[in-house]
Amino acid sequence: MQVDAVKRGSYDRQIPVTVRNEWRGAMECNGNGLCFNFDARSPMCPSMKITRNRIHSPKGRATLTREWLRLLSEQGVDPLQLEQALPQQGASLRTLIQRTRNSWHAKQGEYDFSHEVKEAMSGCLACKACSTQCPIKIDVPGFRSRFLQLYHTRYLRPMSDHLVATVESYAPLMAKAPKVFNFFLKQPWVRDLSKTHIGMVDLPLLSSPSLKQQLGGHPAMNLTLEQLEAMDAAQRENCVLVVQDPFTSYYEAQLVTDFVKLIEKLGYRPVLLPFSPNGKAQHVKGFLQRFARTAGKTAEFLNRVARLGMPMVGVDPATVLCYRDEYREVLGEQRGEFQVQLVHEWLQQALDARAVQTASGEAWYLFAHCTEVTALPSTPNQWQDIFARFGARLENVNVGCCGMAGTYGHESKTSKTHWASTSFHGIRNCRSCRVNAASQPASRVAARLNVLKATACAIHCKRCWK
Repeated sequence: MQVDAVKRGSYDRQIPVTVRNEWRGAMECNGNGLCFNFDARSPMCPSMKITRNRIHSPKGRATLTREWLRLLSEQGVDPLQLEQALPQQGASLRTLIQRTRNSWHAKQGEYDFSHEVKEAMSGCLACKACSTQCPIKIDVPGFRSRFLQLYHTRYLRPMSDHLVATVESYAPLMAKAPKVFNFFLKQPWVRDLSKTHIGMVDLPLLSSPSLKQQLGGHPAMNLTLEQLEAMDAAQRENCVLVVQDPFTSYYEAQLVTDFVKLIEKLGYRPVLLPFSPNGKAQHVKGFLQRFARTAGKTAEFLNRVARLGMPMVGVDPATVLCYRDEYREVLGEQRGEFQVQLVHEWLQQALDARAVQTASGEAWYLFAHCTEVTALPSTPNQWQDIFARFGARLENVNVGCCGMAGTYGHESKTSKTHWASTSFHGIRNCRSCRVNAASQPASRVAARLNVLKATACAIHCKRCWK
C-alpha cells in the first residue's frame, strides 16, 4: 500500500459518530493481529485456529462489521434507529413474507454484503476469549449478537436458532419424562431428521433419573422462596442457595446432586432455588429483545433472593458469568446488585479454615472452562488450592478451547471441529468439553469426570477426614 493511499481511518470516518460510539466493540479494533494465534494451548479464537482464515478472527469480524456499518451509512440507513424501532415491531404476515422473499433471493445468488458478515459471525463460538485476551478487549460476541438481530429482520432464521433459543422453555417440560424423550432422541431416524431439516447433530440426552428424582425427599428441594424469606437471621446463616441453569439441571443433573451433597458434607444447608431462565442462548443467537425480557425477570428474582443475605452459587461457569457481563450490558442499573458465585469462589470461602494436607495418590488434571479461565485467570490456581485441602494433587492443563462452546458443536455446519482425546485423569470443568469428549470412544470414561464429582469423592473418602 502506498503512503498516500486511502487508509482504514478514512473509511471509518464515513460512519456517523453516533454509530461509531455505539458500536465501539467493532470500531476500536486497532488491527494489532494478536488474534492470529495458532497456539493450541491458548484459548484465543478457536475458529481462527481451525479454519486458518483471518475472516474468522476477531480482527476479521471487526473489520467486516465496520465495512457493513459504512455501507449502511452510504445508503442512508441508521442501525441505531433500526434497533430502537425493534421493540415496537411485532410479528406480522407482511414482515414474514418480506423475509421469505429476501431469503429466497439470497439462495438464488443475489448479493448482499451482510451475507459475508453473517458467514464470519456464524463461525464465532461466542466463547468471549477475545474480550479478555485481546489487548484492546474487543468483545466480538457483543456486536455479533447485535448484528444477528438486525440481519434477521431481513432474512429468515434457521430452525436451529429457534430450537437453541427456547431450550430453557422446553427442557423443564421434557425433564418430567426423560426416558420417553431420550427413547426418541436415540432413534436414528430422529437424528437424521434433526441433521437434515433442523441442522443439529448429536442431540444431548436428558438426565435420567431427573434432578427432581435424584433429590426426591431431600431437604434442599422442600423450601420455597417465601419460606426462605420467613426465616430469621440465625436460620439463614448456614444456608447456601444453588442457582440452577438449564444445561446442568436438565442434562447433567448428577453434577447438581453432587454439589448439593458436597455443600451438605461441608456442614452447610443446601437449598435448590426454583429454576429461572438465564437467557444465555438467546443472547448468543441474537434474540436480544427476548433476552432483555428474560434477563429482567431473572434479575428481579435474584435481587429478591439476594436481599436474604445468603450466598448464591451457580454450577455452570458460562451461565454465572452471563449474570455478570451480558446482564449488566443489557440491563444497566436495572440489573441490581445481586451476586452469583462460581463453585470455586464459594468453596474457597467455605474451606478457608481447613488446612492444606499432604498430597498423595495420582494427580488429577484440570481442563479449565475457556470462558471462565480467560475472564478469571486465577481460577486454575484456586482449584489447586481447593484440592490441596483434601490431600489431592491437581495440575492445570493449558488446552485452549475444545471448539464446542455450548451449541456450536451441535450445529451440523460447525460440528466437524477436531478434539484431541485424552485418557488420563482429566477433569473437564466445561459442559461443552464433556459432551465433546463423550463422543470420542477413547475418552468416554474421562468425560464423566469433573471437578465437582472429584471433590465430592475426596470429601467422602475417610482418609480426607483423618
